[in-house]
Amino acid sequence: MRFRICGLAAALLLAACAHHEAGPRSRIVVTAPPRPAPPPARAEHRPAAPPASAAPSVENETPLPGGLAALPGWASEDHLAALAAAKAACSATGGADPGGVCMRLSWLDQPTDAQAREFLERNYKVAQATDAGVLTGYFTPVYEARRSPDAEFSAPVRPRPADLKRGSSVHATRAQIDVWPSDDAVAWMRPEDLFFLQIQGSGVLIFPEGARMRAVFDGANDEAFTGIATPMRAQGLLGSDTSGETIHAWLASHRGPEANSVMDLDRRYIFFQLRPDDGGPPSGAAGVRLIPGRAVAVDPTEHRLGDLFWLQADAPTLPGAFPAYHRIAAALDTGSAIKGDARADLYLGEGEAAGEEAGRIRHILHLYRLEPIGPTNQ
Repeated sequence: MRFRICGLAAALLLAACAHHEAGPRSRIVVTAPPRPAPPPARAEHRPAAPPASAAPSVENETPLPGGLAALPGWASEDHLAALAAAKAACSATGGADPGGVCMRLSWLDQPTDAQAREFLERNYKVAQATDAGVLTGYFTPVYEARRSPDAEFSAPVRPRPADLKRGSSVHATRAQIDVWPSDDAVAWMRPEDLFFLQIQGSGVLIFPEGARMRAVFDGANDEAFTGIATPMRAQGLLGSDTSGETIHAWLASHRGPEANSVMDLDRRYIFFQLRPDDGGPPSGAAGVRLIPGRAVAVDPTEHRLGDLFWLQADAPTLPGAFPAYHRIAAALDTGSAIKGDARADLYLGEGEAAGEEAGRIRHILHLYRLEPIGPTNQ
């Protein structure tokens, strides 16, 4: 599973991210419209989700008259991509198949978009989330790394201390951990890159020989997360632009004691282990490969992993954002700060472009749960 502290927009701006009210990146202002996210993507360590039987009932949700055809934006949906999300949702249910929808879905052979639309409309009904919430985005960062330190790659990627039991916390701050011996480092990174990797919670490291390794969450200290954008702005280190690119560039250009003192404002510290990266999409908390643009992290106390949703996300609050996200997505992941029944974090994929789009997502969200229809009710 994957561990994510909070969304990057909130992560750099807020003093704490207890409610994960923005995607895992900082505000990233981009003038070009985001590209549609293709189906085929990621997560390494997240809090364990409760079993499906522990998820809340949806009996009190209000069915949407007209079914899927009445959903806002349904006609312009990529129905084949939506069908891929439905298949991923079926894979995440642990064999449960209410109404036999997953079995019927497996019988489809290279359907057209029109056939995919017809199948979804005939096999799913809609229940509406009761309140408006927030949609944010997350992604898999990719950074350069080294096997040994040098003047540029001077920050050790530390594994969980050998004497620390899994699930326990280290009682030390970032500044204190930074001066520990680093003989056990699993890789070396630029300090500012490691700092951003720790905000995200996991990512991909690329070494000079071309090897790719996945940096996976392997524990943390017991300090609360603190965003650095607001104190940097208060100290006159930043102007009005508090984007992730601007903060990263400032840390890089002031590398050394000055940048370290700023990063030390966030006392939280994340440990990592390295695993081979097969180049494919990562798996979420449901154990299913994440599909960029079609997988969401949800609150497991409110929703089941494997639930299928229609996202109606409008009214963006960040500059340069895509105006709306109207699409089917599967609940394949969780996040420690994703709380509430109308709260979701949309996975955008891997790399810089995915990070740019994810950093622009902070939209008002209405979640519509899609429930299977049995063959006798079609």
